[in-house]
Amino acid sequence: MAYRLLRLAPGSYDVLLNGVIIASLVRSGETHDATWTAELLVDLPPGERPAPFIEVEHTFGSLEEAQHWLGDAEIRGAGGEA
Repeated sequence: MAYRLLRLAPGSYDVLLNGVIIASLVRSGETHDATWTAELLVDLPPGERPAPFIEVEHTFGSLEEAQHWLGDAEIRGAGGEA
């Protein structure tokens, strides 16, 4: 399972799993005390959610924490650049 983050705008990413957008990752708050939230786009039953999603929504203290949780997901820009 390979996750990628596709940057849309500062503080906003699509979360792709095997090339399909399955979730969003967005920053809330000021940069120095922001929280990041990963949210599945479809509210799947618990047994059908892709790992590591136990809930529909998960919150993190940093982009790096969320990235690591997603298996050290690669970040790409909107133009496809890494």
